[in-house]
Amino acid sequence: MQVIRASALVDQPWKNGGGVTRQIAAAPPGSDLADFDWRVSLATVEAAGPFSTFPGVDRLMLVLDGELELDIAGVGPTRLTADSPAMVFPGDAPVAALAPDGPVTDINVMVRRGVHTASLERRRAAPAAAVVSQDVTFILACEDGLSLAHGAASCRLGFGDVARIEAARGALVRVRAESTAGFVVAHVNAVR
Repeated sequence: MQVIRASALVDQPWKNGGGVTRQIAAAPPGSDLADFDWRVSLATVEAAGPFSTFPGVDRLMLVLDGELELDIAGVGPTRLTADSPAMVFPGDAPVAALAPDGPVTDINVMVRRGVHTASLERRRAAPAAAVVSQDVTFILACEDGLSLAHGAASCRLGFGDVARIEAARGALVRVRAESTAGFVVAHVNAVR
């Protein structure tokens, strides 16, 4: 289990320069925005404008804070909030963020179509939960005080920290919290 602290994430401009992203992880190691097989990141949307396009990539996005309306070609406008499920859309489709009511923070998972699949969901520890690991599993703490245990490994996550778990598929990761702490689970799997 690898812990990625929120303080270690570095602001980078979007591919099209229209916003800020903070990469959590990508594969293969050393890949950039043009040649990744998969990528997990946090983003901040502060103004209306187009999203970067990623041909041959499937995208999943979950709003963590704020409200955002996306205009996705072929789908039309969709309003996303911190209570909405993940939005799934093709990276090659034109997408525009319509004027947000303030800064919006979201988590993104992008996978090369036909090479990897992904899932993204919001959960509550309530005060304990379990996550079934996949090829690569990420757990993002949306509040302080989240404790994880996987086999002999354990860690404590603060707000914005992420645990990366690469274990046998189907292994259980125990999640505990002092309250009903919120967290996000992202899974990335190779197409078999």
